[in-house]
Amino acid sequence: MDLEIDKRGQQLLTGAVHLFMRFGIKSMTMDDISRQLGVSKKTLYLYVSDKNDLVTKALKTLVSQEMTQANHLCDNIPNAIDMLFELTKEMSQKFGQIHPSINYDLQKYHPQAWDVFHQFQNKFIHECVEGNLKKGIEQGLYRDNLDPHLIAAFYANKVHLCSDGVTFPPEKYSFKKIHLEMMRYHIRGIASEKGLEYLKEKVLKENIEL
Repeated sequence: MDLEIDKRGQQLLTGAVHLFMRFGIKSMTMDDISRQLGVSKKTLYLYVSDKNDLVTKALKTLVSQEMTQANHLCDNIPNAIDMLFELTKEMSQKFGQIHPSINYDLQKYHPQAWDVFHQFQNKFIHECVEGNLKKGIEQGLYRDNLDPHLIAAFYANKVHLCSDGVTFPPEKYSFKKIHLEMMRYHIRGIASEKGLEYLKEKVLKENIEL
């Protein structure tokens, strides 16, 4: 369906994103979704042709929001370590309650939506992290002998792994805990001596769990 999404449609898609993240995708029928959003199915079908179309457009909405937020952080936080912390905080807050079946549902039942998310992960996140790494090297906060392109690829794939319910059973690990451990692993591996000193000061000053 090529109908232009207006403000109301964007609100419905954002609402659908929250529902999928909370309950998963496969378990939610169009009846469930319309009821939870407080609209009729007729209204929902003004913006999407079927559930698959809804999932795809909802993922595009999520990706667009994440790209806008990440670009805002990049433009407004000059220090590479500070920017990385804010990006991590944003991700933990937004994806902290993500349903463990999301990745599986997308790959198996909604390949078009999965491609949207996969491109976001492998292109935008990769480019964002690579830019942060280059900035950190210029600022002397990250090691000057690391390979930004390679490390960014590692990071982008680790983000995907954080929401893998098979590798990390949700009854045992929360997304917040997994993401925090990934952050520790990442930043301590890339920081220079100057960066580690800045990190220690930041952790003490802001009472950060790291």
